[in-house]
Amino acid sequence: MKIQEIARLANVSIATVSRTVNRVATVDPVLARRVRRVIEKEGYYPNTHARALGSGRSRVFGLMVPEVSTPFFPEVIQAFTRLGVQHNYEILLSSVFRDRRLLETAARQMIERRVDGVAILTFGEEESLIDIFRRRRVPVFAIDADCAGRLLKSVRIDYEPGIRQTVQHLAALGHKRIAYVGGTARLKTALMRKNAFQACMQEIGLTVSPEIIMEGDHTMEAGADAAMALSSRRERPTAIVCSNDLTAIGVIRKAFDLSLDIPEDLSVVGFDDIPFAQHVIPPLTTVQISQKEIADAAFAALLNAAEPALDGDARSLNSIPTYLVVRASTGMAPDRLRDARRSPPRGAYGQTNRYI
Repeated sequence: MKIQEIARLANVSIATVSRTVNRVATVDPVLARRVRRVIEKEGYYPNTHARALGSGRSRVFGLMVPEVSTPFFPEVIQAFTRLGVQHNYEILLSSVFRDRRLLETAARQMIERRVDGVAILTFGEEESLIDIFRRRRVPVFAIDADCAGRLLKSVRIDYEPGIRQTVQHLAALGHKRIAYVGGTARLKTALMRKNAFQACMQEIGLTVSPEIIMEGDHTMEAGADAAMALSSRRERPTAIVCSNDLTAIGVIRKAFDLSLDIPEDLSVVGFDDIPFAQHVIPPLTTVQISQKEIADAAFAALLNAAEPALDGDARSLNSIPTYLVVRASTGMAPDRLRDARRSPPRGAYGQTNRYI
């Protein structure tokens, strides 16, 4: 079945069939419905390579993420891919991390496929990749990019609200010595989260001691190592804030080995709100970033660059907010909890209110 036969059966021109297949907005809706009915009835599948040669567009978007196995990214990939199907775009996924040579090879492969745009969500390896694509005039979307422009669209993640809520939540529970376990210093996003934590601590007058500010690599192993090191401090912290959920889960696991009760002996907070954060024991208090909003913003930016007439940028965001999600891994500071148990508050007429 060729496009000429579809045009004959639908009693329209070949150009109308072509514009309908390519979802051109100016096609008469009545004719477009007629063409689509014939396409569905006859089981016609257009030759995407021929369409790309004829139109100069591949209808392929690239998506680059660090590791598919990292729990934060499957929902981003799923949401981005779903939007691709809805808008008739193929998604070319690349998942390589910590190897500059492989990253550059993956970028070259996308350029050879003539992608119409690329969303780079590697959270740390963006700059060299952005330069490669911009030299080839390929539209790019990246998180927290410094110099957005015509070929580079970006959205900022607002880390401060969620981290401020975290610090205030722990302070309200009586915690004064709060440790922080971040990501590697070379990651811009890890540095932004650390700076936000230090600023929010200073806002409410809490001391940020350098000896309890730890650097990790966003893995459970790094969280376990940090928990071990912090537990040996002369003045052990009563709460630990982590730069991502995997690190926080590592802290909780090591706390079990050290016979520390969570949250009675130690409160733990993560960041990202990955799907199984609510299923660990105890369920993890964490700062939530919407993976769906990241995917929506990335796709809208690329769609707007590829098809400006669709006004895809109308759905894009300037920033993505963060929120604290309180679960069972945070509780009163140990000294306040002991005081509360010794002197339970009294209710009306002197009855003692039981703590559950």
